[in-house]
Amino acid sequence: MNRKDDHINLALSQELSNNDFDKIRFIHHALSNASYNDCSLKTSFLGFSIDLPIYINAMTGGTPRSHEINTKLAKFAKHFNIPIASGSLSIALKDSKTIDSFTTIRDNYKDGIVIANIGADKTLEEAKKAISIIKADILQIHLNIVQEMIMPEGDRSFANLENNIKEIVKNIDVPVIIKEVGFGISYEVMNKLKAFNVKCIDVSGKGGTNFASIENMRRSTRFSDLNNFGLSTVESLLEATKVKDIDFLASGGINKPMDVIKALALGAKAVGMSGYFLRLIENNDLDTAIKIFEDFIVEMRTIITILGKSSIEELRSSQLLIDVSLVNYIKQRGIDLNIINNR
Repeated sequence: MNRKDDHINLALSQELSNNDFDKIRFIHHALSNASYNDCSLKTSFLGFSIDLPIYINAMTGGTPRSHEINTKLAKFAKHFNIPIASGSLSIALKDSKTIDSFTTIRDNYKDGIVIANIGADKTLEEAKKAISIIKADILQIHLNIVQEMIMPEGDRSFANLENNIKEIVKNIDVPVIIKEVGFGISYEVMNKLKAFNVKCIDVSGKGGTNFASIENMRRSTRFSDLNNFGLSTVESLLEATKVKDIDFLASGGINKPMDVIKALALGAKAVGMSGYFLRLIENNDLDTAIKIFEDFIVEMRTIITILGKSSIEELRSSQLLIDVSLVNYIKQRGIDLNIINNR
């Protein structure tokens, strides 16, 4: 079976696990002046204003099955007017016969915010071609060293990644997001990317679709110790408190409205979801998927109102109770706990 379809099947078969969002609670204040009807979910990143703080993150492309998935996802994104990222366009750069599995996104979402995805191993010219294929508004460059090293047919040399990122950021006409693929990003790397003039980072931490596990399932001999490797999304957002002047996005293990609200309270400008949307559109027809997500949005607004807030910006002043294991992480990494609860 095609590797891309392998990834879809294995991602769908993974069980949802608890993540570090379960280690954070909001302090409840029983008096509030908030009103559900006044609650705004508007946010912005990289100069783009969006009505919901959610986007469909990179998933798939390159096969007939992924064509169907991307078509349905694009129609879903159009209904809610939310951004959507393609899967990695690497295969389209090599094989023109696969391009329509990606162009269906723009064909079905002509006026939406569409994000092209490539690996950091790609050159400036390849980046420009990827952008042109789907007429992308934003380029998303993924970092996936752990996945590549476990992948049987993956890359083994990463010497050009930094130069590629520098060249692409400097020389393309659309803004760039740098993202991980589920292993998180430390503040040391965040600061290095900032020095490359990167303006937006998707921390994409551990807790969601596990590509270490997926690639291990495709191996004859497995590196099982790596199945739990990396920083969680929450840990990565805590790392981000040490870095200024970057738009941070959160993805990885975000499956519930409360997860979204907690990520926003921790400083994310918006939240990307892949596994959630993949399961949603694979298990339901489009109309049913839309209704389910409408209920998801209602629950988000309900939580914000209960917290006494009326906007994403106000959420960042929420008081949080943090589990002792995360407090220990915060201390070891030299993160200022006061910043988290006094923003």
